Amino acid sequence: MKKFFTNAAFMLFMTMCSAPAMAQFNLGKAASGALKAGKAMTLTDAQMAQYVKESIDWMDKNNRVCTADDPQTKQYVERLERLVQGLDEVEGIPLNFKVYYVVDVNAFACPDGSVRVFSSLMDIMTDDELLGVIGHELGHVALKHSKKAYRTALLTSALKDGIASTGGKAAALTDSQLGQLGEAVLNSQFSQKEESQADDYGYDFLKKKGKNPWSIALSFEKLKKLEEENNAAKGSKMDRLLSSHPDTAKRIKKMSDRAQADGIARPENK
Repeated sequence: MKKFFTNAAFMLFMTMCSAPAMAQFNLGKAASGALKAGKAMTLTDAQMAQYVKESIDWMDKNNRVCTADDPQTKQYVERLERLVQGLDEVEGIPLNFKVYYVVDVNAFACPDGSVRVFSSLMDIMTDDELLGVIGHELGHVALKHSKKAYRTALLTSALKDGIASTGGKAAALTDSQLGQLGEAVLNSQFSQKEESQADDYGYDFLKKKGKNPWSIALSFEKLKKLEEENNAAKGSKMDRLLSSHPDTAKRIKKMSDRAQADGIARPENK
C-alpha cells in the first residue's frame, strides 16, 4: 500500500526478522547533499519511462535481491512466484516481481509494473494477506496513481536542480539523485480518495483470485497492531509504516463492512 512502507531510514526490530543477516533497505547516497531548487521541466511519457527503469534498476543493484539458487532466500522467491503465478499484466502493463532481502517491512510498485516485496513483510503476512497488499499496490498502478506520484517525485526531488532533457533524451541521474528519487517514491503520499480506490481494487483482486477479501482488512489490522505495540519507540518502523495512512481504522472498517455486505464470513481466529 503505497504506503505499506517504512521510511527507509528505520529498521524492523530484529526480533521480527527470520534471519539476522538481512540488511536495511538501501537508498545509497540519498543523503549525500541537498539538491538545488530550480526550474521545473516537462516530462514526456517516454522520458519518464526511462527514469522509472533507471531508478528500479538502481534499487535492484543496491539491495539484495532474493534468488532461487541462494538457500537463504530461496523460500521467498518460491513463495512469491507461487502467489503471483499467472499474474502477468495489469491494464496492459507487464508485471515483474522481485523480493528484497531486507529488514524493513515494505512493498512498492512502480508505474512500469515493477513490483518489489520486502522479505520482512512476507515474514509477518499470511499468503492471502500478502496478496491483499500486492493487490492494493497493483491498484495504484492500474489506476495511474503511481504514474502521477512518480512524475511528481521526479519534478520535485531528483530533477528539481534544473536537469533538462536534450534532443528528446532524458538526462542521466547521478547516484545521489537516484537515491533522492527512491526516497521520494517510498515516502510519497496518495490522497485519501486514491488510497480508498486502491483498497477497493485490492479487495476485488482477492475476490477474482478466489481468496477471502477479508484478508486486506486483516493485513491492515496486523500492521496497526504492530504499530500500537511499538508506539513507545519513537521513530520506530511501525510508527513510520502507517504514518502516511491517516484514518487506518476507518479503512479497516470500510473493508470489513464491504465483506459483511457481500455476505462473506470473517476467517475464524482472525
